[in-house]
Amino acid sequence: MARWTVLWSRTATLRKLAFQTGSKLERISVKTGDLQFMRTGRTMTSINMTSSQFRERSGAIHRKVGQGAFTLIELLVVIAIIGILAAMLLPALGQAKQRAYTITCLNNLKQLGICSHLYSLENNDVMTPNNFIYVIDLGGTNESKLSEDDLTWCRSIAPLDDYPINDYTSVLFKYNQNPGIYHCPADRSTVKDAPTKTRNRSYNMSNSINCKTDNHFRKYTEVPRPTELFVFIDTHEDTIWDATFGVIPENGFWRDYWLDVPSDRHQKGANISFVDGHAERWKWHSMKTGIRIGGHTTGPDDLKDLRLLQQHIKGANGN
Repeated sequence: MARWTVLWSRTATLRKLAFQTGSKLERISVKTGDLQFMRTGRTMTSINMTSSQFRERSGAIHRKVGQGAFTLIELLVVIAIIGILAAMLLPALGQAKQRAYTITCLNNLKQLGICSHLYSLENNDVMTPNNFIYVIDLGGTNESKLSEDDLTWCRSIAPLDDYPINDYTSVLFKYNQNPGIYHCPADRSTVKDAPTKTRNRSYNMSNSINCKTDNHFRKYTEVPRPTELFVFIDTHEDTIWDATFGVIPENGFWRDYWLDVPSDRHQKGANISFVDGHAERWKWHSMKTGIRIGGHTTGPDDLKDLRLLQQHIKGANGN
C-alpha cells in the first residue's frame, strides 16, 4: 500500500507537491489552470489534467489508502449517538423493571388469596384467622404492644424476623411452600441489625378478615360484596410491624388517622387483593413515606387515599 509524504511549496501561481510511493519520489506541479503530472526516474511522462480531475483522482487514492479506518470525528459521532440512545432507553428500561415488580407483587397477592380460599375449603368456609396483633396509641408516641397472639395467617414482626416463613409461622404455608410469595420484590428493606438480609414479609391482612379484636367477617359466605372487600395489602416498609392492617371506619372518631400505612413503592401506588381473588394496583394521590403508624393524614390528597381504603372494609360500600 502506498504511503504518501506530502511537502508543500507555495508561490502566487505555482504549487509543488512531492510524495513518496513505494521507492520512487513523485512530484506534481500544480498551476492555477491545468495540472502537469511528472514522474522522476529513468522515464518521465507528463499528463495534462484539469483541477477537478486531479482532486477526484487524488481523493480516490486517499480513500484507497485509508479504507476501513475511522477518523476521530466519526468515532466521536458514534459515541455521541450511543450516549443519546442510552439516555433515551435507560428510563424506559427502569419503568419496565418497575412494571415487572408490580406484576410479580400482584401475582404474590393472588397466590396468597388462593391459599386463603383453600384454607376455608378445609375449615367449613371459615376465613383465614388473623390474630397476631399489636395495639398502638393513636395520636401518641408510645410504642405498640402485643395484644393478640393466636392462630393466624402469619406470625411475624417484619422488621425483626430473621428466620424464614414456614408451617410454624403461617397457617397458609401448607398450601404453597414458596416463602417468596410473602414478600414484594420492590421491597428493599432489611431486617434490623442485619443490613444484608431482606425481610421475609411485605404484606398485611385486613382486620375485616376474621380478626377477633375488630369488626370482621368470619366466613366467606358472609361477605355481601366480595369484589369490594380487600384482604391483603402491600404495606409500607417504614411502618410494617405485625401481620394485620387496621383501617378506622369513616364514621369513627379517629377517621382521619392512619392505623397502618400502605406502601407507595409501585410508582406511587400499592397492590391490594380482594375476597373474590382478584388483585389491583392503586395509585395514590400522595406519597406515604414519612407517615407513622397511628399518624394523622398529611393533607387533602392523603385524606382522599385514606377515604378510598375506608370504602373497602366491613361496614362500608355494601359490606
